Amino acid sequence: MSDSPKTENAPDMRVRLSLVVTFAGLFILTIGAKPSLFGWDRSPVVGFVQIVVFLIGLAWICVGGYIGLASLWRESERAIVYDIGSRLVATGFVCAVFAGLADIAGMGSHSFPNMPYFGPWQATGVIVSQGIIALGFLMMIPFKRK
Repeated sequence: MSDSPKTENAPDMRVRLSLVVTFAGLFILTIGAKPSLFGWDRSPVVGFVQIVVFLIGLAWICVGGYIGLASLWRESERAIVYDIGSRLVATGFVCAVFAGLADIAGMGSHSFPNMPYFGPWQATGVIVSQGIIALGFLMMIPFKRK
């Protein structure tokens, strides 16, 4: 028997919350990456505002995924692979932000006073960073349960 219904439903509520946050993040990421799907595209290039919006969406996806996968472990002890995976998610997001905002940081192909431009090198950096985030999420999955 369980002590109370609150503790039994808490992981389920966290999973639901994580799904809502993750799908909201996906929606925000889609707005930033492809605003033409909603009829909001105002320029032929991907500018600073779009980059920031899709990075905010990616942040929401990372937070939602972290909440959901952390709640799947319930009360069991988390493995070292989980810890490494959570750090990979955070590292991948930091790399995605740096790659996306490389022009602002002065490391991109266009300097800051000019219009920031999301070029192919930045896109590659963000995609590789998203792969690191996905690998981190895979490492956080509780495959074995006692």
